[in-house]
Amino acid sequence: MRLGLALALGTVGGVGMWSVVVVIPVVQADFGVGRGEAALPYTLAMLGFAIGGVALGRLTDRFGIVVPVLGGTIAMGLGYLVAASAPNIWVFALAHGLMIGIGSAAIFGPLIAHVSLWFDRRRGIAVAVAACGNYLAGTIWPQIVRFSLDWAGWRLTHVIIGIVVVVAMVPLALMMRSPPPVADPGTVGFARVASPAALGLSPNALMVALAVAGIACCVAMSMPQVHIVAYCADLGYGVARGSEMLSLMLGFGIISRVASGFIADRIGGLATLLLGSALQGLALVLFLTTDALTPLYFFSILFGLFQGGIVPSYAIIVREYFAPGEAGVRVGIALMSTLLGMAFGGWISGVIFDLTQSYQAAFINGIAWNLVNIAIVGWLLRRRERLARA
Repeated sequence: MRLGLALALGTVGGVGMWSVVVVIPVVQADFGVGRGEAALPYTLAMLGFAIGGVALGRLTDRFGIVVPVLGGTIAMGLGYLVAASAPNIWVFALAHGLMIGIGSAAIFGPLIAHVSLWFDRRRGIAVAVAACGNYLAGTIWPQIVRFSLDWAGWRLTHVIIGIVVVVAMVPLALMMRSPPPVADPGTVGFARVASPAALGLSPNALMVALAVAGIACCVAMSMPQVHIVAYCADLGYGVARGSEMLSLMLGFGIISRVASGFIADRIGGLATLLLGSALQGLALVLFLTTDALTPLYFFSILFGLFQGGIVPSYAIIVREYFAPGEAGVRVGIALMSTLLGMAFGGWISGVIFDLTQSYQAAFINGIAWNLVNIAIVGWLLRRRERLARA
């Protein structure tokens, strides 16, 4: 029941991450700005999402999940109303950063950390399922927003989203009032928690390594996810085809996330992260080979299948190496780094496009960042294996 409620909250509240991706071409034309400026609302939304994840994670550790989710819901509802009445791109961007982004953070890091406290042996699959709410939102909401844009325009669309978010999320949050079970020292739950010392690192050093890896992998991840709609529009295929590719990308990402949970329960979070990152790099290379319509659909499906398990792996790693009482803050920091990577990657890809009038260089930039992630995670795994043999 708890996992089902978390999945529903993630699916509704996840609109805060994906609605702006679909409206980038429309907002760009309406406000008369460049692609880099049009991508700024997404960047600020991700920054708000990242910062809000840590702050609301701390609240979750102290007061439980209901308070941050209710607060985030109200912030999102108000943010969509402000965005709907924005007179320029800057107000539109600030509404996404300060209200929509921070508000929607409650249904990601804090909610995933909360769910992880209810599971032990199947923690990997539970975390993966909880994280699927974000991708279910990415599968469903882009199509809803696209159809709404056609008949209502982007301003009324934002008003409708704001109302739906509040009406749907408040009762779901109130159903999660009971606190998680508390394990006693020496039980299975505590025995399964390792320590950063198993990697030969201090807690803060491991946190920094995971943060840098998170930024790197998600700069790479953001290129297709943020710009696939605009990319298709530029190629003459239209916004509809791009939004379909985004939904396919995220829909197949759900399969990847669930599968990664099963894999992580068997080989651990670090090895699962390395596998996902390597496959993500391969998918990015494929995008460089052709811009024909049918291959782009195929590459979008592969990208979703390859990268969906990357972000949940960070939460699993944190729960493997840090104590349960630190779950909200530590998971929040780890996921904040991935969101900072998405924010920076979404913005820099737009800037690279403005400079080159092509997304080819942006894809190459993503591949380079992906290699950084692979190097860090591989280094952590080598340290663990070396210390285990010592």
